[in-house]
Amino acid sequence: MKEGQKLWSRDELILAINLYCKLPFGRLHQRNPEIINLAKLIGRTSGSVAFKLVNFASLDPSLKARGIKGASNASKLDKEIWNEFFNHLDALPYESEKLLAKLEHTTIEKLNHIPENELPKEGKTREKMVKVRVNQSFFRSSILASYNNTCCITGIQQTELLIAGHIKPWGIDGKNRLNPQNGIAINGLHDKAFELGLITILPDYKIKVSSILTKQKNNQTIQDFFLKYENKPIILPSRFLPDKEFLKYHNNERFKH
Repeated sequence: MKEGQKLWSRDELILAINLYCKLPFGRLHQRNPEIINLAKLIGRTSGSVAFKLVNFASLDPSLKARGIKGASNASKLDKEIWNEFFNHLDALPYESEKLLAKLEHTTIEKLNHIPENELPKEGKTREKMVKVRVNQSFFRSSILASYNNTCCITGIQQTELLIAGHIKPWGIDGKNRLNPQNGIAINGLHDKAFELGLITILPDYKIKVSSILTKQKNNQTIQDFFLKYENKPIILPSRFLPDKEFLKYHNNERFKH
């Protein structure tokens, strides 16, 4: 460590991972306003925060799988906090948002744009509802950032039309509800078709259309919105590649062949 530098704390690293998940891979640089803001909040330079995010990239298994190495200066504590974060996705994203809200001198509800009129006044029910909403928001931000706000099937880049869809449904696999490798950025129409098993994504990341739709090949609308994507590769995320085991589950258990 250079003279004058201070060690990163656990809380600072959790905040850095939180931001890493929310930023597209190509925006991990010191001029990014969100990196500048976090740097101010934790009393560090934007360069040091950006460098830490690139260090985290070196620990990201999805990037390793694509041959992207990131920096190679991740510390032992970096690795420990990275593993802790992604092994406790039910708790640490929420913890990181509480830390961020405290530093921003606001509430976690306001930070995550949760209207007060949609929540109980107080109590455990309120806390539980807030946690669910915060975790859902974190999942959406992580997925859209990974896909650079782009639908993996159509290439649509209108954020308002995009959904952070689950491969293995929310209600079936509680452990992986917030796992970014259990998510895809997808537009509303194709998300519904995916949910109903009318389309799927194969483990080689190619799109498969159900015979229910392929039988309607003379229907121009079905042709335009579904059949033309048959056997086409999805637009891959820059990180957090969809887990092939989740895709196999969808193929075997949800897809209507």
